[in-house]
Amino acid sequence: MRTRLAHILIRGALPASLMLLAACAPAPIYKPTTNTVAITPDAVAHEPEHYANADVIWGGRIVGVHNLPDRSEIEIVGYPLDSSQRPKAEGGGWGRFIAVMPGFVEPYNYPSGALITLAGRVSGSRAGEVGEASYVYPLVGVVQSHLWTPAEMHSGHPNISFGLGVGVGIH
Repeated sequence: MRTRLAHILIRGALPASLMLLAACAPAPIYKPTTNTVAITPDAVAHEPEHYANADVIWGGRIVGVHNLPDRSEIEIVGYPLDSSQRPKAEGGGWGRFIAVMPGFVEPYNYPSGALITLAGRVSGSRAGEVGEASYVYPLVGVVQSHLWTPAEMHSGHPNISFGLGVGVGIH
């Protein structure tokens, strides 16, 4: 009787704990459209004409902001996104791209090093340089963008780890 009760509790605890962990991760912030493609900035840079007018959801780390008379351009090093569409900046980058935003963007609000996720449409490419190396930048007309705060980057990362036992760690 005792082992049967323990077996029932364990069988119920596993799905409950998995649902609890899934609930910790924030939902994606942008919903893909029927025109959204899962492609990296590097791949678009190699075949920009193939991806013209494709919708993308990209993120990365801001390199800098360049304001022009009618628009602002934000240079970004692209990174893969997690299930909540937060940039995973600890790994290798996906290449650089330029986010084109209408009007004036205050560089103070989009500082170098900040993490950003955006939804937009591939609007072409432009040759440029990174240091002294030639580079092709995909251009993305931004529809929506989100700058990530440190608290948002850490939310949804439970301080619970499973191994031979269950422990709680402080980050």
